[in-house]
Amino acid sequence: MKKKLLGLLYFALTLAILVAALKVTNWLPTAFQEGLMKKYSTVDEVRTKLHLKDVYVPSYFPQSYGWPPSTILAQSKPFVAIVMEFRNVQTADVALVISQTAEKSFTPDKKILFVHIKEKVDYSLKGRPAVLEVGKCKDDVPCSRISWDEGAYRMTVEMKSAPFDLLKIADSMLK
Repeated sequence: MKKKLLGLLYFALTLAILVAALKVTNWLPTAFQEGLMKKYSTVDEVRTKLHLKDVYVPSYFPQSYGWPPSTILAQSKPFVAIVMEFRNVQTADVALVISQTAEKSFTPDKKILFVHIKEKVDYSLKGRPAVLEVGKCKDDVPCSRISWDEGAYRMTVEMKSAPFDLLKIADSMLK
């Protein structure tokens, strides 16, 4: 009985050491290589830590969405990418996602997933060519998305709603 208990104790200790070693191994690359994709608490922290001067944020923000962003993910290596998620104040669901990326093919994890795109049109956003998409998300919820190029970045704003607030948000991000 004593041998079994001692064996179980050794097994638990070995398992704990293995888990700790894996956590350290996972942490090491991000500790020594700044700029890889990770979570940030504020937009200012992204600007400061990644040495970015152009981080686009809206000046218009509907009251139904919580500010600051519920999640901010950003990287500067291998290319600049910033993803900000905002939750609906009433439902607590991610209902607005703004992404800024220097790599045109980059797409963040889909928190707002279109099930059906009803309409896709070219749109002029303060003189910039943009593409506006309107459709339905899961559970027949209206969704809209607008994408355009802003300097070296591909900007995308998508939200669970009709495009009225979406266009105001996107418009407020531009100077």
